[in-house]
Amino acid sequence: MSPGPISRSPDLRQLRDEGYDIAISPHAQLIIRDIPYVGAGGEIRRGAMVSTLNLSAEVAARPDTHVVYFIGEHPCDKHGNPLGKIVIGSQNLDIGEGSVQALTFSSKPPEGYADFHQKVTSYIRIVSAPAQALDPQVTAQTYPVIESDDPESVFEYLETASSRAGIESATEKLKMDKIAIIGLGGTGSYLLDLVAKTPVREIHLYDGDSFLQHNAFRAPGAASLTDLSEARNKAAYWRDRYAPMRRNIFAHEDRISEANVEELGNMVFVFICIDEGPVKKLIVEHLEASKVEFIDVGMGVFLSEGSLGGQLRTTTSTVAKRSHVHDKKRISFSEGAVDDLYQRNIQIADLNALNAALAVIKWKKLRGFYIDLEAEHFSIYQIDGNHLLNEDG
Repeated sequence: MSPGPISRSPDLRQLRDEGYDIAISPHAQLIIRDIPYVGAGGEIRRGAMVSTLNLSAEVAARPDTHVVYFIGEHPCDKHGNPLGKIVIGSQNLDIGEGSVQALTFSSKPPEGYADFHQKVTSYIRIVSAPAQALDPQVTAQTYPVIESDDPESVFEYLETASSRAGIESATEKLKMDKIAIIGLGGTGSYLLDLVAKTPVREIHLYDGDSFLQHNAFRAPGAASLTDLSEARNKAAYWRDRYAPMRRNIFAHEDRISEANVEELGNMVFVFICIDEGPVKKLIVEHLEASKVEFIDVGMGVFLSEGSLGGQLRTTTSTVAKRSHVHDKKRISFSEGAVDDLYQRNIQIADLNALNAALAVIKWKKLRGFYIDLEAEHFSIYQIDGNHLLNEDG
């Protein structure tokens, strides 16, 4: 059963987004499952409804008949008396799973049904009202999991959030070929969590370190003791964590160096989430030469009299605007004892998550997903006072 016509048809998509368990049979019939009704003994049961479905170029046209078929017992009122007005007969019905006995329902408004959403919900109200009178919590809106059988999709199951919110056209703007995240520590892992839920074609992860116990306390989700004892490479660990939801995540189990920096020239966009100044300088220079746009993130947190203060930084570099990175030194390429500093660097999960969110929001602004009137290319979030400074617009 293909989700294609459902995704292309506004009325069918609305049914799916509202949580009804709908599908299309091999014989091009619309099937609605898990409809609650009252059986002859007064108990609540579940049945299925079937409607003919006329398609034009894989899009549902207006219903060509007001009749539907019901697979289940004869539905009753809350007292167990059969609903007689809508049942006009029965017949054998084949929905691709063998022949079954189905009741024929007829309930026709004077003007007919404008679309399948109106038709289906009208019949569900009639059949389910007695069941809901017995149990108000009973509903046909079960929100089933919908697997994706589209080989071109990056998701293992259908992304219904955008259509449910009516923002499909905005989400389409996030379809890009290749994005890289360099550094999968705290901020980088939260970046992956956010980007993995967008329709980016490929996500490439670069990190040569292992996922260790301290990483678990500044990263999404909950790592197990087994995860920590395995001390796997961070890029491989995070690839596998998101594999149940997302396809096309590629783990590169090495740090960026002269040996592999050229790979970044194949990316459309890069997020830099590392502290090592010399390596960052190498990456930035190569991205600029390759005309690849990027965002570099960083945080500076200090401990003072038992409380933490500091700031989060988001530096954006696009083809149209790059000079601020160097002229205003918006990114530090310090040659200091970076490894020692990194080990002592204070990072907290909520700050890592916020730093990642600010970077992803800016990336989405660049793509036109969000409105971007200021077009800032540098921002600083100050913990004390919740101040957000935007510059380099």
